[in-house]
Amino acid sequence: MFELKEIQAKSILSPCGIPGIDWTINPYIGCAFACKYCYASFMGRAVKKEVKDWGTFVFAKTNAPELLKQELPRKLKNKGRGQEIFISSVTDPYQGVEAKYKLTRRCLEALVDFDFRGTVSILTKSNLVLRDRDLFKKLKNVAGGLTVTSTDDGISRYFEKFAPPVSQRFEALKTLNRERIKTYAFVGPLLPHFVARRDELEKIFKKLRAVGVKDVFVENINLAAYIRQRLWNEMNGSDKELVKKFYLSQTKEYRQELDRIVKSLVKKYGLNLMLDLVIQHREFQKQPPKSLRRIDKLLSP
Repeated sequence: MFELKEIQAKSILSPCGIPGIDWTINPYIGCAFACKYCYASFMGRAVKKEVKDWGTFVFAKTNAPELLKQELPRKLKNKGRGQEIFISSVTDPYQGVEAKYKLTRRCLEALVDFDFRGTVSILTKSNLVLRDRDLFKKLKNVAGGLTVTSTDDGISRYFEKFAPPVSQRFEALKTLNRERIKTYAFVGPLLPHFVARRDELEKIFKKLRAVGVKDVFVENINLAAYIRQRLWNEMNGSDKELVKKFYLSQTKEYRQELDRIVKSLVKKYGLNLMLDLVIQHREFQKQPPKSLRRIDKLLSP
């Protein structure tokens, strides 16, 4: 049973723990896309939910736009120049309920009205992002990112249960690029079978280049204990070889081989590997690269 609840947030513009990002806006708690590998499943504890409940609830922060209007002048000096706001870090800002509540859109409107002069980076798995192209064009620096983990709608449906099919995400990137809105792709998490199936990973980079993407973040799968627990429950009865690859994906040897494959494919298709590395979630959080810069400085000209 799915639970949708309206709540009042105490704050909406929050300091961000992701290296290189200053602030984050999360208009919702929970995410209806129910991705099996999602690291944000720990957020359930904020609303007394367990990791296993991820994907079965969404709490909409209905006062988020009004809060943001109050917090922007108080928290951001000089119109936020040199600052980056990420929408969003622990939920998808364009999941289905956004069509009803328009909280992401109204927060973007607040940024436009404030004349925010920093960078806004967006990450989603939904082509609903196209609805807000008019607002992206009014912001000084904005980058629209879409997550892609495969070129196969069947694979994306298995791991990203209720997210829009990946084919729609590629089309969204194509549309954004055609309208000269800066884009990037987040290729992550890298699914464990890519070492054995280099051709499947190559299809992603080839397709990204074809739709006009130049810049990519790439991240290894994060199998922290709480994610492993949920994945194993979800994959009960799955192909044993696939489960074995998930275990192997955490070894140094696996990661080195996958890094080599990624860098060779990025070079082959003339893409910019942002940060110049394949991100390992926990290590990146603890010790980010010294050359870390905000997203507008990482994007290709």
